[in-house]
Amino acid sequence: MIDWFTWLQIGVAVLTGLFAIIAGLAGRKPDDYSLGALLLVELLLVVQLVLALLAPAFGNAPTGNPLEFYTYLVSAIILVPLAGFWALVERTRWSTVILGAAALAVAVMVYRMLQIWTVQLG
Repeated sequence: MIDWFTWLQIGVAVLTGLFAIIAGLAGRKPDDYSLGALLLVELLLVVQLVLALLAPAFGNAPTGNPLEFYTYLVSAIILVPLAGFWALVERTRWSTVILGAAALAVAVMVYRMLQIWTVQLG
């Protein structure tokens, strides 16, 4: 994993999560801003997947369990579209809060992936 890119992902996910939760609690239904921000989180996850697949070929292999890492990554990639689908089907303020919760969950998952990739041994 690339350290700065991981922190960028975490920052974008946290900002998206806070924005969506605040907007949802303020009564806003899902809109282009909340869904677009979540789409950016998803795009960054897909880029992370490509980087994670290529990194071992360039000498940057994970120090932790690769299966655990990819399970987190694939789960995060699946979580975002599911939250977006929910927001499109149920257009209430609470689905905007769900978008925020999903983004915050992704931030935690990406941080855990960083730990698996860089900190653990074997």
